[in-house]
Amino acid sequence: MAYIDYYKILGITKNASQDEIKKAYKKLARKHHPDLNPNDKDAQRRFQEINEANEVLSDPEKRKKYDQYGENWKHADEFEARKQQQGAYQGYSGGDFWSSAGAGEGFSGEGGGFSDFFESLFGSAGGGRRGRGGGFRGQDLNAELRLSLQEAAQTHKQVLTVNGRSIRITIPAGVENGQTIKLKGQGAPGMNGGVSGDLYITFAIPDDPVFKRDGNNLYLTAPLDLYTALLGGEQIVPALNGKVKLQVQPETQNGTKVRLKGKGFPVYKREGEAGDLIVTWNVVLPSGISGKQKELFEELRKLGSKH
Repeated sequence: MAYIDYYKILGITKNASQDEIKKAYKKLARKHHPDLNPNDKDAQRRFQEINEANEVLSDPEKRKKYDQYGENWKHADEFEARKQQQGAYQGYSGGDFWSSAGAGEGFSGEGGGFSDFFESLFGSAGGGRRGRGGGFRGQDLNAELRLSLQEAAQTHKQVLTVNGRSIRITIPAGVENGQTIKLKGQGAPGMNGGVSGDLYITFAIPDDPVFKRDGNNLYLTAPLDLYTALLGGEQIVPALNGKVKLQVQPETQNGTKVRLKGKGFPVYKREGEAGDLIVTWNVVLPSGISGKQKELFEELRKLGSKH
């Protein structure tokens, strides 16, 4: 298998911070998301590459192994354990071994004793496993799961049908639109005893008609009648988990914002934590007013002009 440069895929340097990795991933994932590129196989391939690169580089431990072993970071633990068991091989140079494998060069193992060890590390990616115990890893699969904002805000179980198989998964509260998770071993079955591939599920969460989501915060524009805006009072507004009664201060101006701590969107995999709900008041002028109401408003205008 040719060496895969995850840094190049995300368009970042090897010194990139976690914040830079996150920003690069989100930008590219939006650009190549299957929803925006229907029937574009190249975009789908790029989307999978971007998710794979992010999975490795956003995890400090995986990134460390990747930087040390290149494309073979997944086998680093196995490699270290076997190296300790088998000791130093004649003619072995760790750097040369990994760089040769990464460049896709052949390795016969004759005289060096590496053949079985090499194939146990690379499997089918190294050209297929031969002899007893050989097998080919199954193909990775991709699926999209559409959720409403309310569904994404609750931890719940759901059944997916992928390639004719029903897979029951638990979806944690707080998933984002475009976020991809990996289910190890839930892809296509392997051949000749090989392990199954993985299943990548990408969440698609359409815009909600009531709330606007920005990270873990939710934004809501709520109507407020003129009389309550002027005199103060109570107003009930919707929230994700029901309704909230708010106290309106007298002389509340149009566009005034109220922040409700912890009433926003749940934080992913951090139970009990949530963002804020920011309510913007939209003062609504009365319509169809009576003659008496007009007289009162005229009186108010006269009183106001005296100040």
